[in-house]
Amino acid sequence: TAVFTVNTSSPAFTLTGNGTITTADNLDTLSLVSTDADANSGPNLRLYRNSGSPAASDAIGFIQLEGRNDNSQDVVYNSIESYIIDASDGTEDTEFVIRSMRAGTLVNSLQMNNTETNINQEGIDVDFRVESSGNANMLFVDAGNNKVGIGRNDPAEMLHVASDSIFDGHIKVDSDTKGLVLGD
Repeated sequence: TAVFTVNTSSPAFTLTGNGTITTADNLDTLSLVSTDADANSGPNLRLYRNSGSPAASDAIGFIQLEGRNDNSQDVVYNSIESYIIDASDGTEDTEFVIRSMRAGTLVNSLQMNNTETNINQEGIDVDFRVESSGNANMLFVDAGNNKVGIGRNDPAEMLHVASDSIFDGHIKVDSDTKGLVLGD
């Protein structure tokens, strides 16, 4: 059973146990509001795992964005997850994962840990695109065809640059079957 306590000091209230807030409209169900006027952060939301035995692979917290499908089933459409990689004092490491629903499966879309930031960890056929202020396809990764376009979204080769390029260094062609083709 949940226990709800109201205090006159900080914190103003505590809730021990699970809680549910339900609303039948589209207004914000929960608002955290800070009226503080200084330059510090606020309002703040803290997800705190206060374990007596923290260890590698411990899940620190999950946020799930869930809804119903057209068969009246609950579906986690997105999740934000955090894990401890190393809990040793002075060498703490973490992993942060964002998962997205793709064709009925929740897949790892973005993963950040102590050694890398990985987009599309599971290697599914989902393109990656970066826009600049003047080019919608400044950087485009065609996942299904293993090609990268700079300035275009239909790269013809593994690397396809759609504009003038300057190389401050060497270009190395290392292949037995292909060479360097220069043209007008």
